[in-house]
Amino acid sequence: MKFTSGVLGAPVGAPVPFRDALFAGLAPDGTLYRPVAMPDLSRLFASFGPKTSFRDVAAATLAALLTPELSAAEARDLAERAFPFAPVLRPLDGRILLLELFHGPTCAFKDFGARFLAASMERFLRKEKRRITILVATSGDTGSAVAHAFHGMDNIQVVILYPSGRVSLLQEKQLTTLGGNVHALEVEGSFDDCQRMAKEAFRDVDLRARLTLTSANSINIGRLLPQSLYYIWASAASGAASGAAGGGPQEAVSFCVPSGNFGNLTAGVYAWSWGLPVRAFLAATNTNDVVPAYLKDGMFRPRPSVATLSNAMDVGNPSNFERLLALFDGDCGKMGALLRGDSVSDGETMEEMRATFEATGIVVDPHTAVGIRAARRLPAGTPGGPLIVLSTAHPAKFMETVERAIGQTPELPEALRRAMELPKRSVRIAPRMAELSEYLKKLS
Repeated sequence: MKFTSGVLGAPVGAPVPFRDALFAGLAPDGTLYRPVAMPDLSRLFASFGPKTSFRDVAAATLAALLTPELSAAEARDLAERAFPFAPVLRPLDGRILLLELFHGPTCAFKDFGARFLAASMERFLRKEKRRITILVATSGDTGSAVAHAFHGMDNIQVVILYPSGRVSLLQEKQLTTLGGNVHALEVEGSFDDCQRMAKEAFRDVDLRARLTLTSANSINIGRLLPQSLYYIWASAASGAASGAAGGGPQEAVSFCVPSGNFGNLTAGVYAWSWGLPVRAFLAATNTNDVVPAYLKDGMFRPRPSVATLSNAMDVGNPSNFERLLALFDGDCGKMGALLRGDSVSDGETMEEMRATFEATGIVVDPHTAVGIRAARRLPAGTPGGPLIVLSTAHPAKFMETVERAIGQTPELPEALRRAMELPKRSVRIAPRMAELSEYLKKLS
């Protein structure tokens, strides 16, 4: 697989291999790398059955996508190193399944992409003997996942930008307590400010050259590709596969994806474009609903984000919308044939957390609750087939919100308990590129 860049209506960049796109993060023209062409992996996907392990799915799919840069044996080794954990699929009710993606080291779905990114970069850097600096903007879970995935790695500095007061206490603890090669910058602004500053840094040619700057956000294709893997696994594990491995075609499933920067949903749409049978995707947002609004009238109107209970989705200008537009040739009608959109208020989020707990005993975080509420609003019988809601974070990461919603304190996993006991270490900066640039230069 090769990757290119460029926005619709402009010349595309020269195709580059995975290794180059991985370390560049953002393309030289300031746009995002995307596949030049989509391979047809439908026969491979049909070979996966309900009992196929996640790592087997990951190894086979990565080998098919990244040949000839990775051999089958190298893809297997990468999958083993990156994924010592796996997703879990569990029924919520007679219609909805939950795809739990929070069983990794930081209890959030971002662990899949971050661990794969770290393992891939480490594989290449061992041969090249050079230093890099990773710059990442986070609205919560990305920062902690990246911090833990890269902590202690030789020749890699990690700088994390996060919005002051707009991440949960646990999220902040996870990304500010490691120290060493991990540097947390607390930005006096929103996630959109953090993302803007990161993009400005990548467009600064001198700064990129001085630091060998790269990204671990979902703008990095190395973060996005591995997130497609759990869609592929869930499709088979849901029981939608008809027959044993190597048997007949799969029944199409539908996915409801809590969405902010739209990397997670884009990864699923990529899997669909490679031949995964998917009936529909539902993009569930909070009140930051620029993409659902686009799907209604074809007008994309970025705007400043609004703080909500589902803070990791507080994004007013989602970066990965650029990749979605390219995939559907800028045609809202084509996109709308596969994607639906819905927005959920904070009040509805709290109601859904309470209702889900009372009906099933399952405790969910606010982001997952947004997805469940949107999924429940779909008319019965549509879009048909299994309906899988991505459960993106452990509820204990949002302790205060969960306690208010259900009147009980969620059990704290050991990894989160250890983080809460450590002192916070961060540097506070204004949302100005000059301050970020000054800090980065001190690391060179």
